[in-house]
Order: sequence, then C-alpha cells, then structure tokens
Amino acid sequence: MGSWDNGDLQDSSFDKFDEAKELEDDDDDDDEEEVGEDGNDGDDDIDFMVLSSVNRNGEQREGIGRVELDEDEIRHPLVREICRLIELSLVWNPKLEGELRHLLRSLKPRQVCAVLRSQADERVALKLFYWADRQWRYRHDPIVYYTMLEVLSKTKLCQGARRVLQLMACRGIVCRPEAFGYVILSYSRAGKLRNAMQILTLMQRAGVDPDLSICNTAINVLVKGNKLEKALRFLARMQLVEITPNVVTYNSLIKGYCDVHCVEDAIELIAEMPLKGCYPDKVSYYTVMSFLCKEKRVKEVRKLMDKMVKDSKLILDQVNYNSLIHMLSKHGHGDEALEFLREAEERGFRVDKVGYSAIVHSFCKPGRIDIAKELVNEMFKKGCIPDVVTYTVDKAKEMLKQMYKNVCKPNTVSYTALLHGLCRSEKSSEAREMMKMSEEEWWTPNAVTYGVVMHGLRREGNLSEACDIVREMIRKGFFPTPGRMDEAKKFVQECLNKGCAVNVVNFTTLIHVYCQKDDLEAALSLLDDMYLNNKHPDVVTYTTVIDALGKKRRIEEATEHTMKMLKKGLDPTPVTYRTVIHRCCQMGRVEDLLKLLEKMLSRHSCKTVYNQVIEKLCSFGNLEEADKLLGKVLRTAPRIDAKTCHILMESYLSKGIPLSAYKVASRMFNRNLIPELKLCEKVSKRLMLEGKCEEADRLMIRFVERGHISPQCQEHLGS
Repeated sequence: MGSWDNGDLQDSSFDKFDEAKELEDDDDDDDEEEVGEDGNDGDDDIDFMVLSSVNRNGEQREGIGRVELDEDEIRHPLVREICRLIELSLVWNPKLEGELRHLLRSLKPRQVCAVLRSQADERVALKLFYWADRQWRYRHDPIVYYTMLEVLSKTKLCQGARRVLQLMACRGIVCRPEAFGYVILSYSRAGKLRNAMQILTLMQRAGVDPDLSICNTAINVLVKGNKLEKALRFLARMQLVEITPNVVTYNSLIKGYCDVHCVEDAIELIAEMPLKGCYPDKVSYYTVMSFLCKEKRVKEVRKLMDKMVKDSKLILDQVNYNSLIHMLSKHGHGDEALEFLREAEERGFRVDKVGYSAIVHSFCKPGRIDIAKELVNEMFKKGCIPDVVTYTVDKAKEMLKQMYKNVCKPNTVSYTALLHGLCRSEKSSEAREMMKMSEEEWWTPNAVTYGVVMHGLRREGNLSEACDIVREMIRKGFFPTPGRMDEAKKFVQECLNKGCAVNVVNFTTLIHVYCQKDDLEAALSLLDDMYLNNKHPDVVTYTTVIDALGKKRRIEEATEHTMKMLKKGLDPTPVTYRTVIHRCCQMGRVEDLLKLLEKMLSRHSCKTVYNQVIEKLCSFGNLEEADKLLGKVLRTAPRIDAKTCHILMESYLSKGIPLSAYKVASRMFNRNLIPELKLCEKVSKRLMLEGKCEEADRLMIRFVERGHISPQCQEHLGS
C-alpha cells in the first residue's frame, strides 16, 4: 500500500467527499450506451464478441479473486476507530479529518478492505474510497479496488462500480475478469441488463480474455433477466472458443428453464450433462424438484429423486431428506412430506424436530389439527422433544400443560400459527377467545396475530367482532401493511354495506397505510372524508398525519395540524411528542419547536419533553442548540436529567470539545446532580491532553469534595 504522506491536502476535505456527484446520481443517470459501429443496440450478438477473439495462447494471469479477511483484521483497533470517525461525518471538521488522515497512514491494504466492508451503507464506503484516492502521494493497493468492486456488486450502484473500474485502468491496475464480473452484477441488480452485458465489450477492448467465472456470471445475469434464449446462445459461443462449462453453468440454465415453465427441457439438460463431461449435482435436481412442488406435480418429484440416485449415483443422506421434507411442506404437500419422513426413518436416518415441525405446520395451515397433534405425540414417544413452533397444533390449555411440563414455554409465533389453524378450520371465535387469554398465559399478540384473527372473523361474516379486533389492534399501535391496502379498503366498504359501524379507528388504519405507501395526498384526502362522514379524527389520526408531513419536510402543515388537534381539545400523547420533536429537530427548526411545545404542554404535561429535545438534537449533531436548552432540564434535577446531560457530554467528547463537556458536568454539580465518574475521567484525560490541567483537576476535585473518590485516588488520577 502506498504511504499516507503529509502535504498539500487542501483539496481533500472530507466534506468534499460529497463532491462525488456520481454517488447521488448512481440510480438515476443513464449510462452512455456502448454500441457497435453498425448502431447495434445490444440486443444481438455484439455482447458475445468477447467470446469470438479469445487468445488461448496468451498467458493466464493469476486472479486476485475475493479478498478473505480474518476476524483480527476486522476487529483491529485502527479499523474500529476509523469506522467510528466515519460515523461522525455529518459533524465533520478539519480536526477530525486530520485525525482520520493520521490513522490512515498506519493502515495496511487488508485493513483498508476491512474498513470498506464494515460500512453499513455502501455509498459511504464508496465516498471513503474516492476520498482516500485523492490524498496526495497515495494510491490504493490492487486488493482495495477488488474489494470495493465486490462491495458494489451487491448493490445497485452500477455507475460507481463502473467508475472504479475506469479508475483502475487510469491507475495502471491490472483488470482481471472478476473485476468486470463485479460490475456486471451491479448493473444486473440495477435492472440494466443491456448495460451489464456491454461490460463484456469493455473487457474485450481492454484486451482481457474471458474465463469460466465471468461466463458463468454473464449466463446467470441473462437467466435472471429472463433472457434464457440469449443465455443458451452464450453457452454455444463458450463452447466454440473452448471454454468448458461446469455444473454452475448448467445449474443456471436449469433454473432458467424452470423460470419459464419449461421443466421438461430442464430435465433433458440434466440427462445431457454427463454426455458433455459434466455431471449434475444435487442442486441441479433440487432446482427442478422445487419447481415441481410449486406446480403440485409431486409424483414427478419421486421419479426425479429415483433418477438422481440411479443415474447420477448421488447418495441420499439425512440432509437430502430434510431438504425434500421442507420443500414439500413449504408448498402444502404434508402427506407426501410425511411419506419421505417415513422412508428416511426406514433407511436409518433420524429426522430432527425441525423436519417434524415443517410437516406439522403443513397440516396445521389447512386446519388438519388431528394429524398434526398425532405427529407431536409421536415426537415425544421417539424422544424428539418438540420446540415451541411444533406445539402450534393443539388446543390452548391442553398443549400449555404439556409444554410447561416439558420446559418449553410457548411464544407469540407458536400461538399465531395455532390461531391461523383454528381460523382456517372456521373456528375464528375460538381463536378470538384465545387472544383474550394472552395476558394470563404470558404471551403478547403482534400485528400478524391480529391480522390472522381479523381476517378469519371477516371470512366467517362476523364483521362486528372483526371491527373490535381492528380497534384493539390500532389502540396497541399495530397497523395493516401497505401490501394489504386493497383488503383494508374492502373491509371498510363491507362494514358500511352491512350496517356495521365504521369508526375513526377504521379511517385511521387506512390513513396510516396510505402514509406508509408514501401517498400523503390520498391520506389527507381521506382525512377530509372523515369530516364528511361525521367521524372526528382522534389523537392517533393526527399523530399519523403529522409524522407523514414532517417526513416530507412540510413542517408548516404539520404544525397547523398539531394546532388543530389542540384546538379540538385532544391531548397529545407521548408518541405525539416524540413525533413532533423528531421531525422538527431533523430539520433544525428548534425555535418553532419550542413555541409548539409550549402550546402542547399547556394541554398535557410531559416531564421529559426537553430531555427528549436535547437528546434528539445531540443525535443530529446540533450541540449548540442542545446546550441552550440545558437550563430548562436542570431546573428540577431528577435522575432522567443526568442521563440527558451524559448524552450531551458524550456528544461533545465525540466532536473533540472536552471543555464544553466539562462545563456541562460543572452545571450538574451546581444543581446537586452527580455526573458519571467514568465519563468525567474521560473528560479529565482529554482536558489534560489539550493542556487544560486546571479544569481537569477541578473536575475531579468536585468528586473528592462529595466523597465519591478518595484524595489518594485523585492524586493517582492527577499523576
């Protein structure tokens, strides 16, 4: 790796990290199209020209491949500290940048790779890559380029991946086939199939011969892009230039055939593979079996399984049987899965509780509770103790006794699956009664649980109870998902048609779902409809709309709805306070927030409101405004204020301002609040490093005066 020398770094500001405009445009800009002289648009054989001029006599250069990192490199203190500094980029300053630059001088190439892979946001990793590359007299090691491309291959940041590839060419870094393969994958994820395939043309122009790996990548991309015919033509070209396909190549094509419902062609390809010198593996067969299960062609699964054993000499083991059992159970073929379970046991294999549980669930879904219960009892007899999931098949009280007896406490997942089975058996009222017992039985229904029972009651025509479920659901903060929007609207319409009262809860549910779908105008329109139907919004309705408006940075409208809520005599809830505080702090509208909070507090008090504001401002890096509000927090001096002060002190330390952290601690002492000793020790040490010894000593003396540390300990700290 090159050195991180000092020098004229005035153009390398971390803020100019964001100058990499390409990062913001990665998903929006169209690439320049690579076309041939005849104006070909990429839909015919131009993508395959790279396979027409392979130099088989040329030297095969050793590939870098994937850079494997061990745990020590990922957890190295330098790597962790750099990642911490990068997280502070929103509050970046020259001092922090200098600290980062200083640390980077000590990094080895593999540690740079570890930093890139550690970023949760790949855009941040790419920004860091560009920023480091602009440093004076520094050049990335080749493995860093390949790691960056590998990271980007798992994203839609195709423009960034292509630019990294271009940067490699400019820097004289050898571009091997795998580098181009990473860029192809990124284009494929972005849905730009033509651009992905044109990378092969770039590879040809760069004088790089394709290998089997990139050919497999190209075929896989074509298959995923529903271009099976093109993938088959690519295979033919491979064979013409003597690139021999392997089982990975054929497995991609087998999947392609299944995707277009040509399963017979997939089976024929499996039969042809040995003639081409390549034998199918278990993946080849399982891909077809999975398709057959989805198509409910279970008899053919057995036929193919026999073929796998006889023709391909693949030995069935316990893992294979478990895979088949799961595959069949997943697609609702419980009887067939049970047959394979019996066969596996006859051959001496032990099917574990996971395999049993899968079959139990397949019987539970259609309401075949009796068979599922027999299987559970069978598990006990064989010493295969069921887990909580398996127990979802019995009636509540009886199964609870058995579960607690076997030290296997049921959970929400268990009960939800049981309720689902009851609802499918048209026993939704019984499922409703079980939900009412949840507190007694120490389990908590979630959104899925409510949805299962609500839809069950609705299917049985019990709309009144279904409405009760919805009301309870909303009261506990659960809402339908956007994917069920049509069902929710249909449900409300059914209630209206059958004379079942549609109330504010039903309207609020729809408004929430519209907000989740980012259709704010529809949500606001529905809010108006509530007035037309003489249904008055409640605090949950207003809070939902306020949050959605704040998310869209429409703070004035959010404030207007908050005031409207207050004028209607509705008291803000803790959720309302959190929503208003988060959205206003996010936009830096602190002054407007404080005015609004005064009006909200006049309706309903909230003791921790200013604590929440300070902590939220700290999270957004607005420490100046947070410090201004500290006086409001330190008036009553409860313990919650100490927590808030500690958050502010930590924020000052992370920004490299220990003196401000010291001042916060001093104000705490003045209000008879004792700050955290370990935190103050950190502040004291940072003050010492900055030459502020008097403040450092004074801070620790305050602890001595209050008897929290001995004078001898203070002397030790001072030394």
